[in-house]
Amino acid sequence: MSIGAGERTGGGAWTRRGEWLEVTPGKIITGAEDSEAAIDKWLLETVGMPEKLHLRLRREGGIQWKGDRLRLALFPDREAGIEPVWEELEVLYEDDFCLVAHKPAGMAVHPDGSGLGVTLDHLVAAHYVASGDAVAVRHIHRLDKDTTGPVMYAKNEFAQLVLDENMREKSISRLYAAIVEGTVPPTLKVIDAPIGRDRHHAARRRVSPGGQSAVTRIIGREAMHGGSLVHVQLETGRTHQIRVHLSHMGHPLYGDALYGGPVWASSAAGRHALHGERLSFRHPWSGEQLEVSDPWPQDMVQLRELLSETP
Repeated sequence: MSIGAGERTGGGAWTRRGEWLEVTPGKIITGAEDSEAAIDKWLLETVGMPEKLHLRLRREGGIQWKGDRLRLALFPDREAGIEPVWEELEVLYEDDFCLVAHKPAGMAVHPDGSGLGVTLDHLVAAHYVASGDAVAVRHIHRLDKDTTGPVMYAKNEFAQLVLDENMREKSISRLYAAIVEGTVPPTLKVIDAPIGRDRHHAARRRVSPGGQSAVTRIIGREAMHGGSLVHVQLETGRTHQIRVHLSHMGHPLYGDALYGGPVWASSAAGRHALHGERLSFRHPWSGEQLEVSDPWPQDMVQLRELLSETP
C-alpha cells in the first residue's frame, strides 16, 4: 500500500526519548477493541508509514504500546557515512526528522568521487556531530554547484522514505529566483521541452526531442534594464533545467557562461544568478505544511540593484 502525501494527515505532536519517538494517538487506539490492529492502521493510513519500515519495526520490537502512549524506534544511531568538515553551516530549519541548510555558491551538495573539495554533506556531518546526534547524512535533493539556496536532509529512515516519495509525487515545491538577459514576455509562463545531453559538450545539456520530459513554470517576473528577474517553479528536476530552458528561450542567466549568459561581477568565480528562494513541504511525521525561506545572497542583491538603476 502506498500512501500519498495528500491522503495522510500525519502523526501530530511527538516527543523524542533517545532512539524512541513517543506519541499519544488518543481514542482512535485506546477506544479500539483490538489495539494492535488499530495501531497498525493508524501508522499506515494516518501517519503514512511505509509498509517495509512498519513490518521491520514490528519484527524487531520497535513498536510498543503502554497505557495511552505509543513508542516507535525511529531514531537508532547511524554512521554519518561521510567525514565531518568543521566549517560554518547556515541551518534554516531543523527538528528530529529533517534539516534544511543553505548551500553557498561554489560548493557541491555531495562528493563527486574525486576526493577533492568540501561539500555540503561534509558540513552537515559536522553539524550532526556537534549536536551530539549519530545521524546518517541523507540529502533529499540537490542544487548545481554554483546555485545557492536551501537543501533538505532526512535525519532518519522514516523521514527519508516519506520525503523521497514526496519528491517523486512532486509534492515538495521549490521556488527559484533567476536574473536573466533580456525582457521575459508575460506570455512566457510554461516551458515544456525535453532535455538531453549535448553530444558536442560533455558538461552541457540541451533541449532535445529525444531527451527527458522537463517542465518549468514562470510564476512571476520583473523587467529591469538589460535583464529580467523571474520566479520559477520546477515540475521536474532535470540537470541544469532552469538554465537550459531559459537559455533555449533566449534568456540565459547572468554569469552562465556555459549557456551563453552575460558577464556579471561574480562570473569570474563561475557563479550564475540563480537562487533557491523557498522550499515548501509537508513535515514527514506531523503532516504540517512548512515553508522554509532562504534570503538572497549579497551578489544577487547587488546585481538586481545594478540592473534596476536607470541607465
